[in-house]
Amino acid sequence: MKNFSTGAARSLVIRAAAAGVFAVLAMPVQAAVDCAFRPNAPDQHVVVKRDTLWDISGTFLEHPWCWPQVWGMNRDEIRNPHWIYPGQIVYFDRAHGRLTLNKPGAGADAGQPPLVRLSPQVRTEGVDANNAVPAIPSGVIEPFLTQPLVVEPQALAAAPRIVAAAEDRLYLGEGDRIYVRGALDGASSFQVFRPGKELRDPDTNQVVAHEATYIGTARLVKAAGPGTDVHTFVVTRSDKEMGVGDRLLPVPPTPVRNYVPHAPARAVAARVMALPTESNFASQNQVVTVNRGTLDGLDVGSVLQLYHLGQTVTDPESKGFLGFGKAKLKLPDEQYGDLFIFRVFDHVAYGLVMRTTGPVQIGDVARSPE
Repeated sequence: MKNFSTGAARSLVIRAAAAGVFAVLAMPVQAAVDCAFRPNAPDQHVVVKRDTLWDISGTFLEHPWCWPQVWGMNRDEIRNPHWIYPGQIVYFDRAHGRLTLNKPGAGADAGQPPLVRLSPQVRTEGVDANNAVPAIPSGVIEPFLTQPLVVEPQALAAAPRIVAAAEDRLYLGEGDRIYVRGALDGASSFQVFRPGKELRDPDTNQVVAHEATYIGTARLVKAAGPGTDVHTFVVTRSDKEMGVGDRLLPVPPTPVRNYVPHAPARAVAARVMALPTESNFASQNQVVTVNRGTLDGLDVGSVLQLYHLGQTVTDPESKGFLGFGKAKLKLPDEQYGDLFIFRVFDHVAYGLVMRTTGPVQIGDVARSPE
């Protein structure tokens, strides 16, 4: 089977079937060492509505995160990838060792429309992007894309807070007026949250974030003017009862959902520091929090491999002295799954557990693919 261990330039061949647009884009790509095709990889795969990029990649490749390498995608294409739609066919071009939406051996000479060079990225027109195949299952991660479930210390310290309510109400609901103190920085739509427990880095024991309970949303009615210390807001949505002391964060921009799996640009070694529930374990298609973020080399779409930390055991042949001081042996870390990073903060990130052969636990290692 073809193993992609060279840094040779590859051509990206893409066909947007619904638009009838073809493109070839040549670029140098340093492929991952172990981006090998599966021994039983099929010649083609018809894309269906339930597919994800991860599923399609796993049909052909030993490691689904190798998708960009076998398509010849550079960092710009990873940030702004092309679309793939149900009904298209992904082909395994065995002769050139790549995946393509163009049937191997077919092209302009086979009655296809002529190839057109596009730069710097591939675009398709006349196609509804909302119908494009997602990179990963989207339903599980939606709350983590739009709600402040983790807040870093700087953001928490600067977050405006509710200091009073109209008519001295203790608990607030939709339509109620609230009074907020703090810098708004030009924003007018906010999410309301309640700070939760501290999240500590397993390596340093330093607080790197706080869990946050999403409560609802509020809209600015009138900013603080001369002679007043607070801004006037109205509650626009209330999932839980709001109260004095709850904090506000600006509604985040619409998140990017067209992720493409790739290894981080530089080596990253992270640790799992929070699980989605009070459970001691997480499983496939659940979200976990790791103690690394943008400033540590992670970006949206980064893939890390999950490891259980190797145990330290006593050497059975070590004698010691009077039964004490026996030699210890460190067992290797055991790789058991993949983690797909889909939302990144400065020093914290959310990851979706993908392929796994065992439960994820707090303290587990998440490293760049090897």
